[in-house]
Amino acid sequence: MLQVKDLDVHLGESHVLQGVSFGVREGGVTALLGRNGVGKTTTMRGLLGLVPRRGSVFLEGRETVALPTHEVVQRGVGYVPEDREVFAGLTVAENLRLAERPGTPHHYDLVYELFPRLRERLAQRAGTMSGGEQQMLALARALLNDNRLLLIDEPSQGLAPHLVTELAEALTKAAELVTILLVEQNLALVRRLARDAVVLDQGRVVWSGEAAELLGDPDRTRAYLGVGVAH
Repeated sequence: MLQVKDLDVHLGESHVLQGVSFGVREGGVTALLGRNGVGKTTTMRGLLGLVPRRGSVFLEGRETVALPTHEVVQRGVGYVPEDREVFAGLTVAENLRLAERPGTPHHYDLVYELFPRLRERLAQRAGTMSGGEQQMLALARALLNDNRLLLIDEPSQGLAPHLVTELAEALTKAAELVTILLVEQNLALVRRLARDAVVLDQGRVVWSGEAAELLGDPDRTRAYLGVGVAH
């Protein structure tokens, strides 16, 4: 689905990504992991062309690194940023309508199946909803269009445990329909969702393989992520 080769990103004088290379298999969830500040969000933004980049990014075999962001999106890439970026002054319905991409089907039935609470709150302004509900809306906007790949950055950040459970259920169902590249610090959620994992450290890929292999090795997990893994 996605092949990244020698991706380099400079932000100011900082060489944030240094020859990042990895692949994402079609279907399911690939987790992009690493300590804070190692370049995970920059990688997501680099894949979309939201930051200056060098290297190669192949989406289903087609090079996209020279394309502007809107053309990458038109090829079926959805993005859920870590800060959600919903339009606080607009209603849920208006947020969803603004997310509609022309010329593709719009999957409202899927959105309401995964997030029934949104159907109940279509007339509510997004800025008055809880953080968990805003996260549901951010995910719904990406799932609304006929995307082939979703880039989802820290979806569980700041959510109460019961909302993380709801999120996990929604992402499990979504992963049956679309390939997901997921940045996530909650390793229990990664264990539940991810088939594959890629680990970044200081702007470079230091490990890639099956998520279960990584999370099943406490020494490796501590070395790469700085944390142990609860089973």
